[in-house]
Amino acid sequence: MADRVLVIGSGGREHALAWKLAQSPHVKQVFVAPGNAGTADNGKISNSAVLVSNHTIVTQFCKDHNIGLVLVGQEALLAAGIVDDLRAAGVRCFGPSAKAAQLESNTTFAKAFLDRHGIPTARWKAFTNPQEACSTDFPARVVRARGPAARKEVTIAASKEEACRAVQEIMQDRTFGDMVVIEELLQGEELSCLCFTDGVTVASMPPAQAHKRLLDGDQGPNTAGMGAYCPVPQVQQPSHL
Repeated sequence: MADRVLVIGSGGREHALAWKLAQSPHVKQVFVAPGNAGTADNGKISNSAVLVSNHTIVTQFCKDHNIGLVLVGQEALLAAGIVDDLRAAGVRCFGPSAKAAQLESNTTFAKAFLDRHGIPTARWKAFTNPQEACSTDFPARVVRARGPAARKEVTIAASKEEACRAVQEIMQDRTFGDMVVIEELLQGEELSCLCFTDGVTVASMPPAQAHKRLLDGDQGPNTAGMGAYCPVPQVQQPSHL
């Protein structure tokens, strides 16, 4: 483990990473850029004002401060290739390349990847025309769109009319881009099972369930996630986890 670590991002995910890294006796200092109020002057952890959108500036910051490892949590930066640029400059960095990050940042790429490799997924179609998007015959629909800076918009629609309204809102103001993906809504529990891999070995984390709907009883609009819990009662935990 490196003496000095840089965590890039400003959310709860980056806060948790910095908090855990600071517990390691091998880590002397953790910088978080841009960080948040919880990562400001907190023991080994401190925020940095380095301009993370400029990969050249981040690279120079790492060299000037002897950063031994960078962890990137911010999706927009992963999609923009910050990991590729840092590695090319000789900076050790944990995170997917821009090409691999498309699995999270590009819905159509991810869905096509799943289809191409025979991985089960909900039926889907991508549209650039709102009238065509409203013609899908799925009994229940998930309307997905993604715009600049990895901004997400997901609407779970119980009817064709509700889905059409979401499509019109998304494609008229163009805030979330010029394309929507309409998916069949799958009923049941949704769990996340994340893994670490170096391209050869895969290490699985315990399954978790996120809170995504805004109101009790899953009645509110979808959000990007408002916390999660683990372990989950729906899955029996393997003894080695």
